[in-house]
Amino acid sequence: MIPTGFLDNRLKGFPTDHPALAIAEAGLQGWDLLRGDLMLPMAVLKASALAHNLRWMADFCRERGLDLAPHGKTTMSPELWQRQIESGAWAISLATVFQASVAARHGVRRVLIPNQVLQWAELDALVNLQDEVPGWWVSFLVDSPQQVMQIEAWAQARQWTGRWPVLLEMGIPGQRTGCRDSGQALDLARRIHASHCLRLVGVECYEGPLASCDHDKDRAGVRKLMDRVEAVARGVVAEQLCDLTEADGGALILSAGGSAIFDLVAERLLPDLGVPVRGVLRSGCYLTHDHSRYQRYLCCVGERLNLRETLRPAMEVLACVQSCPEPGLALLTMGKRDVGQDMGLPVPLWLADGRGGSPRTTPGHWHIDALNDQHAYLRFDPQAPGHEHPQVGQTVASGISHPCTTFDKWRWMPVVDDRYRVVAAITTWF
Repeated sequence: MIPTGFLDNRLKGFPTDHPALAIAEAGLQGWDLLRGDLMLPMAVLKASALAHNLRWMADFCRERGLDLAPHGKTTMSPELWQRQIESGAWAISLATVFQASVAARHGVRRVLIPNQVLQWAELDALVNLQDEVPGWWVSFLVDSPQQVMQIEAWAQARQWTGRWPVLLEMGIPGQRTGCRDSGQALDLARRIHASHCLRLVGVECYEGPLASCDHDKDRAGVRKLMDRVEAVARGVVAEQLCDLTEADGGALILSAGGSAIFDLVAERLLPDLGVPVRGVLRSGCYLTHDHSRYQRYLCCVGERLNLRETLRPAMEVLACVQSCPEPGLALLTMGKRDVGQDMGLPVPLWLADGRGGSPRTTPGHWHIDALNDQHAYLRFDPQAPGHEHPQVGQTVASGISHPCTTFDKWRWMPVVDDRYRVVAAITTWF
């Protein structure tokens, strides 16, 4: 079980005069964001959208016979990981050994690290975690003989006699890590099979760089990548290069899935190989989604699957209008330290009076065109007829693009109902 944590006034956005409280008590304080009970800026998660997204992705995987190992690096939130596990996630994916250690110490018992592990300090840490957390299972990626040699040298120096379960990574030319061709991958599979400290349990890839919102281009790119993955998997099975144990679940793992074109790789994760196969999606941003980058991609997913609705944006950042120094410009109390901008600037969604009034949609000509450390530049047309102009003291909520780089700006976030009343809270461990 995830241990109960506490919130206190060391955390940005927490009331500075409020005593520390358990996370589970956050929803009992009567805080209302529309009434101005918490200082802004504040990143919030909408409870209804979280619940919808959890159900949607669980249904998506169940209907296709797939397992889900959502990428926990998106949120680094034990409370959200627990909700994903309770919704049926088979494992949680983490990008680094540090992240995996956070998960292990918060009750996550099965971890995928879709990344190369080879530093001796990393391997030492994994051994210590296995000793500290009985029954903990972790697997990571291998993509080169040099990595195998590094791990073998560590095992010999440490006199370690175990065998790490690993997945062979297939890569994309010009992109990130992974074997570039099937012959190279099969040679590596044979090398892993011969190693005294590794066990091959599956094949992995990451299709994210192929996403373009062009259906034909995306299908062609995924087809080419997954053809290579399947060819290597067939070779691994034919040469009996996998070494599975009961702890691995007794099936060859095939894993892929970012948050943009996961529907296309999902079609290829359960090929008939003559042996049991576990298809594992690793989408991470699905849980909170966004109002920009992934919203565009999910519109394409909806078109391909003929769906009227897919995922709902769950994260918003609320800020206060602090100054209107000239016509057409308002400054908001949020900046680069509060909201991500790596894949698009925040998008104004609604405004309210900050004293309990209801939200209303922002005019279409409102937009944010720049961020400083603590300020957002909200531009508007001061001559627009019949449209409201921002006023000092108002609350403006913005949608975000790419949730990963907003989550890492906060150590806690309130979870709110559709009236922006706090009903729960989550913490993050970046």
